[in-house]
Amino acid sequence: MNLNCPLCNSTATLFCEKLRHLFYKCNNCEGIFRPKHTFLTAEAEKEHYEKHINDVFDERYQAFVSPIVNAVLQDFTSEAKGLDFGSGTGPVIAKMLTDKGFQVQNYDLFFANELSLLKEKYDYVSCCEVMEHFHHPYQEFELLKSLLLPKGKLYCKTEVYSNQKPFENWYYKDDFTHVFIYQPKTLEWIKNQFHFSNLIIKEKLIVFEN
Repeated sequence: MNLNCPLCNSTATLFCEKLRHLFYKCNNCEGIFRPKHTFLTAEAEKEHYEKHINDVFDERYQAFVSPIVNAVLQDFTSEAKGLDFGSGTGPVIAKMLTDKGFQVQNYDLFFANELSLLKEKYDYVSCCEVMEHFHHPYQEFELLKSLLLPKGKLYCKTEVYSNQKPFENWYYKDDFTHVFIYQPKTLEWIKNQFHFSNLIIKEKLIVFEN
């Protein structure tokens, strides 16, 4: 059975079927995704996130998000306006940046669903370990692009699959809330489709520049 990619709508073919995990890979953008019928319910997904122990004062958690925080501190001044998109149960990025005098709002589908924030424009948007949870990645990147002011930056963090090991043995796929996995070509497709001026892919940081 073939499916259409939820990002670029091209044909995708079966890529991995192991135990309860089922993934397809797009023949165009190379995105790797779970079919919709295998998604958790919204209630089960929220319950899964609530089990995460995200203490904003935890030094390990702060270190985990530090690639994004450090990039913002390097690229912008405290006058810049920011949004943490998918801030989760412990908005550590906002805490670390506001401690430095920065202005950051938090938005999260489950835990800070203030829709008015999505009608504003920002100098930078952070999206830390969120994009792999996108059920509708095209619409969600379209939204993220629309949130940026000219010369704005979208800072993302996710595990990019680059054949570092056989996919069926890759730990990142084992989380059932990880429904869309990106490869380098997928990120390039996003950059071109949504007319970002530049894309930077580092080991633990992805930056789309407006």
